[in-house]
Amino acid sequence: MMCSRVLPVLLSLCIVHSASAAKCMLVMSYQQGYAWNDGVQKGVESILAGKCELKIFYMDAKHNKTPEHARAMAKAAKKLIDEYKPNVLIASDDYASRYLVSKYYKNTGLAVVFCGVNWNVSKYGYPYKNVTGMIEVAPIQPLIEVSKKILGEIKNVVYLGADTLSEHKNSRRIVTVLRRQGIAVEVSLVTSTDDWKKTFINSQMADVIILGSNAGIAGWHNKEMAAFVRMQAKKMIVTNHSWMAPFSMYAMTKIPEEQGEWAAEAAMAIVRGLSPAKIPIRVNRKWQTYINSPLLQKIGIKLNKKDFKNYIEVGGRSQLD
Repeated sequence: MMCSRVLPVLLSLCIVHSASAAKCMLVMSYQQGYAWNDGVQKGVESILAGKCELKIFYMDAKHNKTPEHARAMAKAAKKLIDEYKPNVLIASDDYASRYLVSKYYKNTGLAVVFCGVNWNVSKYGYPYKNVTGMIEVAPIQPLIEVSKKILGEIKNVVYLGADTLSEHKNSRRIVTVLRRQGIAVEVSLVTSTDDWKKTFINSQMADVIILGSNAGIAGWHNKEMAAFVRMQAKKMIVTNHSWMAPFSMYAMTKIPEEQGEWAAEAAMAIVRGLSPAKIPIRVNRKWQTYINSPLLQKIGIKLNKKDFKNYIEVGGRSQLD
């Protein structure tokens, strides 16, 4: 039974799915087509199908990252929530918690389940009496340990990602973890592919390049950027994002469906009468590994794949379509 597996200790744009007695609302921080966003939504829909009427609202915060846009979208989402009157609100990723839940639904009568909030929730004042959720953490230390096994000593790292709220949080956590180990870290968060390319080339002086998300970088085209990486890569490239695996040599990633499935199971537990305050906030526990053999071979590294279990091989050009 999914509920016992996912909750073991517990008895703008919108889309409407199959109707039932209960009503659920899903507010997504980002847009359809963004891999993480789509994975979370897939997880939610897989659990709620036939159990709870689902309405979805997209804040589109990767395309427009201004606070003004986020506040306007939060107001639009609130208007829809007030009209729809869901039994439970599921709020996915940081923008939904920052601009919608913490502003309009703190300790109110609406039950809220958040998911995809990076690293910690103290900034939003969680927990509230009406809120529970799943925090999103990345396997930074395991990723660095694998890199050390491959390369030996690591003295300096560059973190390269998009200039977004989530990436600022991710980079701060990575800096904290690595500096504790005496590893120097340089962070570059950019808004355009030109800046990304310049930084990538300059980063080849580092021992390891950690790629953050590309979501929010204007002009990004997968095939073009993959060709650029194949041409310019000279050092180890790793990532915690599955959609960045084709541009990396090794990836250890979060699974967005886990966030969505858990949030939906929590929502259904609430629909059945459980108080959100009785559902402990938790962190994700599942990882997926990716190996990009063509890129590894380019810099002369050959892994003993017997040391890796359940990995996915990436690097084929068809995967970039």
